[in-house]
Amino acid sequence: MNYILSDGNHREDLFPFTFTRPVAEIRVGILTISEKWEKWLNAPVSHQTEAYLSEKFPLTVAAENTVINGSYLPNESLVEAINGLKMGEALIGDDSYIAYVTEDLETGFEESGYTAVPFDGEVLTVKHTWDIFSNNAAALQADFDVITKGRTSQPISDTNQVKNPENIFIEEGASVEFCILNASTGPIYIGKNALMMEGCMVRGGLALCESAILKMGAKIYGAVTAGPGCKLGGEVNNAVLFANSNKGHDGFLGNSVLGEWCNIGADTNTSNLKNNYAEVRLWNYKTEGFAKTGLQFCGLMMGDHSKCGINVMFNTGTVVGVSANIFGSGFPRNFIPSFSWGGATAGYTTFRTNKAFEVAEAMMKRRNMEFNDTEAKILEHVFEFTQRWRNF
Repeated sequence: MNYILSDGNHREDLFPFTFTRPVAEIRVGILTISEKWEKWLNAPVSHQTEAYLSEKFPLTVAAENTVINGSYLPNESLVEAINGLKMGEALIGDDSYIAYVTEDLETGFEESGYTAVPFDGEVLTVKHTWDIFSNNAAALQADFDVITKGRTSQPISDTNQVKNPENIFIEEGASVEFCILNASTGPIYIGKNALMMEGCMVRGGLALCESAILKMGAKIYGAVTAGPGCKLGGEVNNAVLFANSNKGHDGFLGNSVLGEWCNIGADTNTSNLKNNYAEVRLWNYKTEGFAKTGLQFCGLMMGDHSKCGINVMFNTGTVVGVSANIFGSGFPRNFIPSFSWGGATAGYTTFRTNKAFEVAEAMMKRRNMEFNDTEAKILEHVFEFTQRWRNF
């Protein structure tokens, strides 16, 4: 069977993160959604996504294809239901298809063209940006159970103070010394070659993924994910960093999501609670207005390659697009379009692609990675698509 992860009908609800990736490449818990499916299916997956993303995330087609909605996270009952589908059948959830089996990938999904198989089991989904941090605790636990099943952790050094060591897993090459690790409220996963510097205080869950670094004296709690290559420090509560992003200094980050190649300046703080305790609204790209989240706690949503300088203060419920550069005193606006340059005091101008590409190339080079033509074409598309919101 050939498995394909589709963007489904929630791609726009997940902007700015899906400007630069398919829905299933979002990281929640320890793994990306596509990595989760590959583990559960024990098979490779490919992506059905936008044309401008397909060079980096190609589609593989076969005579028989199981197309899975990439906003759904796998579990035992869901995988069993999907593998039980026959040609021409579709697994249907509350508001959309979950999966269907087809030989025709040219025609878009229409429920009337399939025999509906209802699914009412419990399942985690990522259909809005805030679902990423809201579901991070449950997704982290599920990933931890799958990754560590039948395996033995590297020994925990006796220089650490530890509670619930059975809920801590350290991969080969990782280093954790002179830290406080409390895994009574969630698992603590330390990935291959990751480094937890001295004096860190961790209250699980935490996923410190491969080659990620937790800086000295960090205070971590409330289901935090630092994806591969990330650097994390200061006070962090219930936040997800996809990969190769830095929040390495003091300052608070809470109920927030950072994409890849982001950098948060020293002493930057995010508000995650309004002074009047009201429900947080977030910018919605589809309606071009601020939408209710149903949440009292919601911080910063920052797309790939965006940066901020030192001492930036983000309002509750701020959305920053792709390749924005924010600096200066005062509170920036709570919607900052992609390729914006400036801040609350100086105002904003357009961050031209040639300059943005220089920054991206320099940052990726520090991780021994190449900013190539494929990456440039994706960002050029995002620049053109997001022009409508740069009304400076």
